[in-house]
Amino acid sequence: MKCYLYRFLIGFSVFLFSCETKATEKAIRREVDVMMPMPTAARKQYLLDSAGNYYRQWINRGNFSGQYLIAKNGHILFSRAAGFSNVEEQVKMTLETPIHVASISKVATALAVLRLVDQGKIALNQKVSHYLPKFPFKEITVNMLLTHRSGLPYYGYFADANTDRTTVLSNEDIIRLMVKFNIKLNSKPGTHFAYCNTNYAMLALIVEKVTKLPFPEAMKDLIFDPLDMKSSSVASSKTQYDESCRNYNQNGMWNGFTYLDAIYGDKNLYTTARDLVKMDRGTYLSSFLSDSLRKQMFRGYSYEHPGTRNYGLGIRLKEKKGKDTFFFHTGWWHGNTGLYCSLRQDTICIIALSNNMNKRVYNLGPLLKACGNYVVNDEE
Repeated sequence: MKCYLYRFLIGFSVFLFSCETKATEKAIRREVDVMMPMPTAARKQYLLDSAGNYYRQWINRGNFSGQYLIAKNGHILFSRAAGFSNVEEQVKMTLETPIHVASISKVATALAVLRLVDQGKIALNQKVSHYLPKFPFKEITVNMLLTHRSGLPYYGYFADANTDRTTVLSNEDIIRLMVKFNIKLNSKPGTHFAYCNTNYAMLALIVEKVTKLPFPEAMKDLIFDPLDMKSSSVASSKTQYDESCRNYNQNGMWNGFTYLDAIYGDKNLYTTARDLVKMDRGTYLSSFLSDSLRKQMFRGYSYEHPGTRNYGLGIRLKEKKGKDTFFFHTGWWHGNTGLYCSLRQDTICIIALSNNMNKRVYNLGPLLKACGNYVVNDEE
């Protein structure tokens, strides 16, 4: 009887979650029509010319393979795809090809957590061990994970040292290894910023815990469906990896699946540049994320050292007096490189993704200057 009751409660909670998702979809569509109008003809043409010149002169050089676009108010003005999603079989890259966007995945993971905060299911200042009882570091909070201020070490390092490096690891295995091998923190929690993928792998587990859904399904309900991101998914297996868009190293060799490639939250989002624009558009809408949490997301939390660089809740930023803040996130995993850029002062979004180890996608300097008064170089 208890087993049937448990299954009923789980099923009912999933049903309610689905109803919330559909209601959010409708509210988002209504708000988009009001809040995100088409840009003026003059502004549209200026940005179109600037984006086209930048693509021709910088991005589309050599062997560029990937996707690139610029959007204003959520409306795509310029977009291009080039290269191959599978070189061996000569499958061309298109604007509909989902690409592994590496650490840009962290933006989506953070948004999922924040949406659950809005729903009262997660508290930013709550201890991680409240949601994950086996998590060994009792002083670390959800906020510390989001802002990379936990002091956690990178799971790849202690996994390399304590496993056979062939058995495929899951997010739960990270906690198991931390406990079994008495892994130590790199620093006292809350004292300073240290970028670490382990933080976002733990956030994915928290999302699973409170939604009672596997992380890929929870992301579909929380992010992809409400924002109409039809080409987006989270991979969690070798089969998905092998069947998806391939990535290539500097020597043009395909990077095959490794024992760390089933871990998600910090990576494993497969999406398109077009879908990332939809995600960016959602960050402006109160029907998707409350005004209070948007303000908390898009601000810096680490000021121990002077400089322009900082980190919000799942987003990087550059800020300087007299300049508009530049919000962005980079990605780099195997041969996948990418940049998601949100110019919030001007509601402009720029996406550059590559699947063949192309570092040119990181340099937006000339285009940023054309778009507005943003911090480009740390020395400015």
